[in-house]
Amino acid sequence: MSEMSTTEQVKEYYGKLQSKNDLMSGACCALDSPPAEIRAILPYIADEIKEKYYGCGSPLPPLLRGMTVLDLGCGTGRDVYVVSKLVGESGHVIGVDMTTEQIEVAKKYQEEQRKSFGYDKSNVTFHQGYIEDLKTIGIEDNSIDVVISNCVINLSSNKEQVFREIYRVLKPGGELYFSDVFADRRISEDLTNDPVLRGECFGGALYVEDFRRLMTKIGWADFRYTKVQEFDLGNENMKRKIGFVTFTSRTVRAFKLDDLEDICEDYGQVAYYNGRIPGHTHFFDLDDHHRFFTNRPMLVCGNTSSMLSNTRFAKVFKVTDRIEHFGAFAGCGTDSGSATNESGKATSSCAPGCC
Repeated sequence: MSEMSTTEQVKEYYGKLQSKNDLMSGACCALDSPPAEIRAILPYIADEIKEKYYGCGSPLPPLLRGMTVLDLGCGTGRDVYVVSKLVGESGHVIGVDMTTEQIEVAKKYQEEQRKSFGYDKSNVTFHQGYIEDLKTIGIEDNSIDVVISNCVINLSSNKEQVFREIYRVLKPGGELYFSDVFADRRISEDLTNDPVLRGECFGGALYVEDFRRLMTKIGWADFRYTKVQEFDLGNENMKRKIGFVTFTSRTVRAFKLDDLEDICEDYGQVAYYNGRIPGHTHFFDLDDHHRFFTNRPMLVCGNTSSMLSNTRFAKVFKVTDRIEHFGAFAGCGTDSGSATNESGKATSSCAPGCC
């Protein structure tokens, strides 16, 4: 099956959906209630936009005020319009989707949403296009502060190109923050090409270890999982086809930083969180094993220190300078409070040498 035919099948699948109730599984539906800051915005979003919203997580990170944010596979624009409020009138949100029916709904409500937020002019732009080719729609190198995506990258036939485009358009210190469906093994070609499994986000799910290898290949020496949840396929027909695979919804945080190392190294650094992220007064979770309590010092590895001091998070963190190198960092995944699975193995991707 050619890449184009797979793409056209996905476009047709989502073009025909009238609402999220038409989906055959819960893979493209958020598993948890969104954070309070986002829940407060949802009543201002048009009902049709919300009804046709498909997503498996809540990949909307904090500290977006004034940022330029790109949503890959924006659909009807629910996350775009939520972020429109989070970035404020001085920020800008770009939504990209290949499905005509979805992008038309997003554009239809642009003026209504502007008025709903009380803005003098709209701060959102929508493009019908392909997430594998952002250059064609004019997304320039090093132009985006934050890239988000909600259960869409699994649908792509060329995931490496998607991640290469993300890396290209992110500014130095910019963040990729996305949710998607992952598998515990490689999916065979016949199942990958099944139009229903593909459309329901299972057929194209990335094997977690191939994802790790791909991220390293492109330039992300260290990325983090912020949340991992196992899926129940739900639909009996899909269970018969692919029930032997364990699927998880994962939210991923990755920064475009050129000083990250392939394992966590100890430079004697300490980080302090000042408690000033809205909705995170008492603590902030960088990932699934780094919880920073307000004003409490925490030993951090060199990679974590870079993520806190060379990104937009620098405004809410104080990180001490590197003293000297003390070898591999022993605290990452152990003393720092690692999340673990039933076998006791750390669930984060934070540097294979320590987690």
